[in-house]
Amino acid sequence: MFGLIGKMRAQPGKRDALLAILLDSTGSMPGCLSYVVAKDPADPDAIWITEVWDDRENHKASLQLPEVRSAITSAMPLIAGFDSSTEVEPVGGVGLPRS
Repeated sequence: MFGLIGKMRAQPGKRDALLAILLDSTGSMPGCLSYVVAKDPADPDAIWITEVWDDRENHKASLQLPEVRSAITSAMPLIAGFDSSTEVEPVGGVGLPRS
């Protein structure tokens, strides 16, 4: 499995609009086992995204899906920046297969 955990910063006051775009674009992504978008309760502009994919190749391929490309285009003006992004190797958990 392949995973990513990242922190994104929305433009001030735009977090809810950015969350809506992120959530609306995650319907069908082949190979995606989990995609969780969360508010940071300590920072009104921060969003945490946790992704688990069956492999790195499916994650890369997802970036070419029309729905994802459209979401990226819509989201870019609302994004202030990216604080961090970490690749991880998930080994299992609720809803995930064991590796």
